[in-house]
Amino acid sequence: MTEVEPQEDTEYLEDAEEEQEAAIEGEVYEYPEENGLDSAVRQLQEVQDKEFVEVRLPADIVAEAQQAWQAFIGSAGSRDAAGEAIYAAVFESAPSLQSLFKTARSVMALRFMNGLNSIISSAASPSVLKTQVETLGFQHLDLEVTIPRVVIFRDAIIDLFQMEMGARFTTKAQLGFLALLNYVGGAYIYIRREYAVRIKI
Repeated sequence: MTEVEPQEDTEYLEDAEEEQEAAIEGEVYEYPEENGLDSAVRQLQEVQDKEFVEVRLPADIVAEAQQAWQAFIGSAGSRDAAGEAIYAAVFESAPSLQSLFKTARSVMALRFMNGLNSIISSAASPSVLKTQVETLGFQHLDLEVTIPRVVIFRDAIIDLFQMEMGARFTTKAQLGFLALLNYVGGAYIYIRREYAVRIKI
């Protein structure tokens, strides 16, 4: 009888991730109706990776997203606890993504927290937001960011906020986070595709 060589753990992870990403590509996440939405918000209902330009979101949507962010930090009890909750939500949603990050959990949780905080804080200024996202994008050039992975990350965070804040996570706040997370994810993909090769050269 021929012996079958055991499959490496990494192969199982890759297979699981491919299956999950394939499922996500056909998944439709239910968000508020698009009728009457601002053009920038409407465009950012999906991840946009073909260009990386400044985006101006409506002031009321930015304000409610920022209020929801502060409410989430307050409900978590501390910034560290908020970061841990985000970390747990992302990796419980997609355990295979942990293979992308080699840093200790506490450090990654803090980085998630600081990155999201800088994005939300600068959301009212298109130029500042673009610069902030660009800086983060160059810091993540080593990660293979894809649209399905952005969707996993985005939906895990939005689901967490819905669970933790309930009615306080308003429709406008939800639209704001959806637009911002899609903008950031698309920017990461764009920057890696356009600049990673040039930087290696």
